[in-house]
Amino acid sequence: MFTRKLSIQRIDAAGARHACPISWIDNFAMRNFTNDAVFDDTLPIADGVLEAGTRVPLARLQSAMEDWFRRKSYLKPGERLEVAEMHTPPVECITIIR
Repeated sequence: MFTRKLSIQRIDAAGARHACPISWIDNFAMRNFTNDAVFDDTLPIADGVLEAGTRVPLARLQSAMEDWFRRKSYLKPGERLEVAEMHTPPVECITIIR
């Protein structure tokens, strides 16, 4: 179900990136304030990391999360949120012949 890993970063006013705490991400995911079922396919797994299904649109997720983080005062004026897909290298399979 959760086939994608997403990076959730707070970009401060100086442009430095900071992984959003899992508590922020979890607060967004658990509240589902948007009342939009598309965000049901998300699962916070670590600071700055969210797993998501293929039907979760990144632009809508970023906009909704940034709005929520601003309402909760997690993001200060001049800060922004960046949501991006994490690309992981393919897993190598090893065949063992006995």
